[in-house]
Amino acid sequence: MLTINQVSRRSGVAASALRYYEERGLITSERAGSGHRRYQRAVLRRVAFIVFAQRVGLSLDEIKAELDKLPTDHVPKGDDWARLSEHWTKRIDERIAEMERLKHGLTECISCGCLSLETCALTNPADRAGRMGPGPRYWVGAKA
Repeated sequence: MLTINQVSRRSGVAASALRYYEERGLITSERAGSGHRRYQRAVLRRVAFIVFAQRVGLSLDEIKAELDKLPTDHVPKGDDWARLSEHWTKRIDERIAEMERLKHGLTECISCGCLSLETCALTNPADRAGRMGPGPRYWVGAKA
């Protein structure tokens, strides 16, 4: 069994976040006679999964839904975790495409509607992007 401080140090996640994860039902602990939280060592893998899933872009509600798919009759093994993450390929591909658009937008016109760049007359004539809505329309995937 691990204390909350041990889990925090090992996982790199603040103790306050661990308490919040527990409050949201993402992880569980047992209470010692003193009332202090004690975690099974397997919680480290759940916390790592939470951190990774957040970086992929999943919300805590989505993460909980995924964690709820794990078996309850045994400590999840590599195959269990692999089954969860195999469905993320599309999400990761979408994030990569978004980052590519951002990278392109940093060096090209981002179609903000300002018409201040010389190339705007070519890529955004008569502020066509401005009619599609606010913000950098081409960057968010709007089509001209």
